[in-house]
Amino acid sequence: MPADVTFPLPAPYGPGAVTARYQRLGAGSPLLLLHGIGHHWQAWEPVLPALAERHEVIAVDLPGFGASPALPPGVPYGLDTVVPLLGRLCAALGIERPHVAGNSLGGLLALGLGKAGLAASVTALAPAGFWTEAERRYAYAVLGGMRVGARLLPQPAVERLARTRIGRAGLVSTIYARPGRRDAAAAAAETRALREATGFEPTLSAGRGLRFSGDLAALPVTVAWGSRDRILLRRQGVRALHELPDARLVRLPGCGHVPMSDDPGLVSRVILETCERAERWDAPAGRAAEHGPATF
Repeated sequence: MPADVTFPLPAPYGPGAVTARYQRLGAGSPLLLLHGIGHHWQAWEPVLPALAERHEVIAVDLPGFGASPALPPGVPYGLDTVVPLLGRLCAALGIERPHVAGNSLGGLLALGLGKAGLAASVTALAPAGFWTEAERRYAYAVLGGMRVGARLLPQPAVERLARTRIGRAGLVSTIYARPGRRDAAAAAAETRALREATGFEPTLSAGRGLRFSGDLAALPVTVAWGSRDRILLRRQGVRALHELPDARLVRLPGCGHVPMSDDPGLVSRVILETCERAERWDAPAGRAAEHGPATF
């Protein structure tokens, strides 16, 4: 069952504390899962069984999303604040340098944790932060339209729409290439999560002008992109590889922006392979072999 964890704010925003909702299951080396903007930890449900067979999996509602309360007034939602917060969350849960997988906003945060030395490996699924300004504006327009639509629809109407394949396509086809694979309860719940996300606008505001850069050569990094991503276009994956030349770039055929539901088996394999690479990471020859040319 999901639980809550409370941990202190980082300097200079303390004293004070933040509470986050998380789901924890499985056994093995820890694997932290971070969802995208407007979503919640349940986005990872399609891949949780496979991941939990090999790892202790912790799927988190980011501050201001899902069941996690908003950050206290005056605390920004930028990378420089949320990454240290996630480090403190891990400490409160008794885990150190977990493997981290994230999608979209979560992918950007996963890379931030890797850059800060707080991750053993990073799998970033369609991470934010590798856009041109025009691509960022396009993504923000799409996300803003989704948010408006979710807020205009009362929950009873959402639940009625979610009961049919056509209705589910109307609700979630922007983020899924195969919306019919989402069941009615999941589609209705994530539409509600988008409508009620108190961190949505502050997170978008914090992302203006953001371009990720940093040296992550000290750990295994995989960047994966769905071939049918309608929010962050897949050419941004090639740009990510230029910024992260030691990373592995993987194409996810037939997947949309949130690929965990579109192809759970493929996404699980990509994450697990990245975690396994961390176990062989000490040998320089092994690193060179791991980082051969990627097909995209």
